[in-house]
Amino acid sequence: MGREWDATTYDRIADPMARWGTALLERLRLRGDETVLDAGCGSGRVTERLLERLPRGRVVALDASEAMLVEAARRLAAFGDRVTFVRADLGRPLPLADPVDAILSSATFHWVPDHDALFDNLAAVLRPGGPLIAQCGGAGNIATLHGVLAALGGAHGHDLRFETPLATAGRLTASGFTDIETWLSFEPTRFQPGEPFETYLETVCLRSQLAALPAADRPAFVRHVAARMPGPQLDYVRLNIVARRATAGAT
Repeated sequence: MGREWDATTYDRIADPMARWGTALLERLRLRGDETVLDAGCGSGRVTERLLERLPRGRVVALDASEAMLVEAARRLAAFGDRVTFVRADLGRPLPLADPVDAILSSATFHWVPDHDALFDNLAAVLRPGGPLIAQCGGAGNIATLHGVLAALGGAHGHDLRFETPLATAGRLTASGFTDIETWLSFEPTRFQPGEPFETYLETVCLRSQLAALPAADRPAFVRHVAARMPGPQLDYVRLNIVARRATAGAT
């Protein structure tokens, strides 16, 4: 991706991601003393809720974006050394010295082009028997926006990976996961019209398109895309993942 995240703006506007991530956290059963990897922590809004569930535990907050990690460190400063920040690409082997007890990930996996490598890398740092609880963009995600971009003759999310439950379950199995559940859920999300919707599109959805444009042309492009949408709404489709790292001898 050619542009770094505007992490401060993202933190302010990411209510949909925070809402989905907080609900996702309810699927993760914790004693409170585990070490959990937040794989794609972003600005730390969901990480904060996770740390509250781990009064005697720790979180490894991992993200590929330096700006996101800076914003997350600001938000999570009160948790002290119970959170460790790691900058890493989930598509490459992860630089963790010790295995984690669980992995949580929200609104991240669709940014990783190679899902075979993604699940191999997660399995390599998850202790046997540890859970993987995740949600990301799935097949059909923001299809209306992609149709508008295609009609304008531009790229429409070629750098994003919106997968099906079936293909994802197969990859998880191949990477050594078991007790796998994968499914799609539909989360149409409305925004305030005008500047709020345009800011969301610019910050989250149009990053690759804007990276290809001169800075002076970007505001007009965002306004043009927003005007072509049927309304200030995105047809989000989420791919849900529940799985467990296989134990030794499991088949």
